[in-house]
Amino acid sequence: MTQAPGENSAQQQNPAQPAQPQPAPQAQQPQAPQPQQTQPQAQERDPLRDSFIDVRTQIAKAVVGQDEAVTGMLIALLCQGHVLLEGVPGVAKTLLVRSFATSVSLDNARIQFTPDLMPSDVTGSLVYDASVSNFEFRPGPVFANILIADEINRTPPKTQSALLEAMEEHQVSVGGGSRALPEPFMVAATQNPLEYEGTYPLPEAQLDRFLFKLVLGLPERDLEFEILDRHARGFDASHLAEAGLTPVVDSAMIAQARERIAEIYIAPQVITYIVDLARATRQAPSLALGVSPRGATRMLGAARAYAWLSGRGYVTPDDVKALAHMTLGHRVILRPEAQMDGLNVDQVLNSIIATTEVPR
Repeated sequence: MTQAPGENSAQQQNPAQPAQPQPAPQAQQPQAPQPQQTQPQAQERDPLRDSFIDVRTQIAKAVVGQDEAVTGMLIALLCQGHVLLEGVPGVAKTLLVRSFATSVSLDNARIQFTPDLMPSDVTGSLVYDASVSNFEFRPGPVFANILIADEINRTPPKTQSALLEAMEEHQVSVGGGSRALPEPFMVAATQNPLEYEGTYPLPEAQLDRFLFKLVLGLPERDLEFEILDRHARGFDASHLAEAGLTPVVDSAMIAQARERIAEIYIAPQVITYIVDLARATRQAPSLALGVSPRGATRMLGAARAYAWLSGRGYVTPDDVKALAHMTLGHRVILRPEAQMDGLNVDQVLNSIIATTEVPR
């Protein structure tokens, strides 16, 4: 009889004992998922994308401000596009392109366009070699990764048109044969506003070859002080290496980035939005010329590159809006009556963007 209570007490203790170890694993379980949640955030950082973003930092060592122009040049390089830089003399258009070429470690050549410049001065020509009794091809400045076409609107249309084949097909035809240009290839042209004397308006066919038209304005007061302060401390625009510019991107990285951008997802609704914007420019009563399908295609590619640089794997309508003015502005022409009413291209594009339905 005395054992029965002992047995009962042991039986009462046994169910209690397995319950005691349970709080220990329960206290450890919430600790496990926390490191797993931080790991995807660390993986989201892309060293390749960070290198392209660092190009902005390198250019800022030589050029003050002009962040929008730097972003446009980056996107153009990633989209195999070209840029047209417009601004009054002295706003660092050429310095910006030279700094950009240094930061991406690409060969660059510069052409100063003048009224007497010939097409062969750009593309190259056949020269007779008496030693071999034959003609040999001597390449022109266009055979570079980045061609700086300085003041392109100071040369007649005949010479301007020499760049059309190079910009579109990345080759030149000289002496009955076609010669491929080095890859990557990009034209960064600068021009002065058309109201300046001695300028020739670029033909519409050539304007459409440029992915972006980037307008470089005069700096704000604080930025202009920084420009002068740098020069007071010995900055020399002709010696970029002394300013600390170092290459952070090379040709292999550019090719790899282009492959990443080709994988960026763009929804059918966003494609429809781009189509609607392009068609709206053709139907706008204030415009004599709207955006071509090529312009809409270029906007699609630019939006993908913009999304990749922003750290996203998909394109949003805001990406399209952010690039609309620089992509479409030089591809449309105002009607004379709209100009007489005081309208400009930016106002018309703002109206089109505001009235075009945005996908949800």
